[in-house]
Amino acid sequence: MRTYLLIGGSGGIGAATAKKLSDRGDRYYMVSRTAPEQLSGLIRHFQMDVMKDDLGTIDIDKNLEGLVYFPGSINLKPFRGLKEEDFQTDFNVNLLGAVKVLKAFFNKLKKGNQPSVVLYSTVAVGQGMPFHASVAAAKGAVEGFARSLAAEWAPTVRVNAIAPSLTDTPLAGRLLDNDTKRENASGRHPLRRVGTADDIAALTAFLLSEESGWITGQVMGVDGGLSALKI
Repeated sequence: MRTYLLIGGSGGIGAATAKKLSDRGDRYYMVSRTAPEQLSGLIRHFQMDVMKDDLGTIDIDKNLEGLVYFPGSINLKPFRGLKEEDFQTDFNVNLLGAVKVLKAFFNKLKKGNQPSVVLYSTVAVGQGMPFHASVAAAKGAVEGFARSLAAEWAPTVRVNAIAPSLTDTPLAGRLLDNDTKRENASGRHPLRRVGTADDIAALTAFLLSEESGWITGQVMGVDGGLSALKI
């Protein structure tokens, strides 16, 4: 049985990941602004905003085998409509929140058994998509951060990032809120559908497990073939 810390994991991909972890007998702490949907396997929930609140109040009495940072943003606007504050907000949510969390819990991680960190990027970093300037810049920073930490923390702590395409979660709800949007989004992917929370959670759970023990410093796409195929 392994013990994890899930940041911002109360719904969507976080809830799907928590279920996969608990189904295989693992346990987890969770930090999020709202109460979690998934309770099985939960050791304790800390209700707070990691960007604003003091993480020193989080009392974790076990070493950690893994940490996942789920918070993200989908701020899609033409560049002319973006303000500098939009870029700062996306960097704060996607990168600096992860920095704050990993600084706070690194000592718990390095004492764990084959610990693993999972962060999230986006397919838009590698694909160059319009209206993604702010979020792609922030997620591109996440990719560089993940690779640098993987090198620095090897061989003790593994660090990887997942780069999804459009996934059917509450965060992406406005992009899929009618049949036309959903059909158009599905048609852009070689596998002819958008992703699900379970698609992303499956890779997350694998990267947290000992079975992925020889994988670190990677950015792995879960994108229905969008980043690699033209059909």
